[in-house]
Amino acid sequence: MANRDDGDDIEQSDGDSLPFILLVPNMVTTIGLCAGLTAIRFIMAGQFVIAVWLILFSTLIDGLDGLVARRLKATSEFGAQLDSLSDFLNFGVAPGLLIYQMALAVSEKSGGWIFVLVYVVCCCMRLARFNVSQSKSAANGKDTPKPRHFTGVPAPAGALLALLPAYVAFETGIRLYEYPVLIELYIAAVGALMVSRLPTFSPKSLRIPRERAVWFLIALALVLGTMLAEFWRSMIAVDIAYVLTLIWSFVRNVLGARRAMK
Repeated sequence: MANRDDGDDIEQSDGDSLPFILLVPNMVTTIGLCAGLTAIRFIMAGQFVIAVWLILFSTLIDGLDGLVARRLKATSEFGAQLDSLSDFLNFGVAPGLLIYQMALAVSEKSGGWIFVLVYVVCCCMRLARFNVSQSKSAANGKDTPKPRHFTGVPAPAGALLALLPAYVAFETGIRLYEYPVLIELYIAAVGALMVSRLPTFSPKSLRIPRERAVWFLIALALVLGTMLAEFWRSMIAVDIAYVLTLIWSFVRNVLGARRAMK
């Protein structure tokens, strides 16, 4: 998610020059930032499909920049801050504006903008909390065990959930502005999930047995093929599957709390 890492940052410079490798992760992050900004441009022009594609592209970039930084050992505090600001625009501002323009701007009696503000502010608070936790982890040293789950819904996943009404509209042709109250409650709920303390699924906790690795790759190929054939329907299914993991996490958390009280 971010270019910050618990390892040593590369800060060496030769006079007024920097190693090019230091700039690569930040270049990737900047590409994602430009995608988010361009998505806002298409949102204002009413070209919502292109805007959604750009937001989804920025989601892929968000996973890539941190990976590149760690692989190249080019992590930096500057990169971490740049990534966080990019995430706020890509996963907070852009999805919020898109849902507002698609579903809430038409209704004069709707307080839709307030609910969009709730979502965007929650995304900002989520990212701020993540930055603080990363800073504390770095201050405590490398020996601090990292949790195998997220606390609350991460900003990229929150953006994917926020875009669910758009997926449904693209797939079915329904007019979202006919359901303003439903959209308002949904977008506010997504924001609340981002700032919640609910333990949520992290891909880092996923472990594949060696003997099943081939079958996993085959299944992945089938999933990707299905997404290419029925993209919007597949994105709806992905969001529903993720919501099911949230429900499971909530139930498991409640059951664990009850056992602890006994």
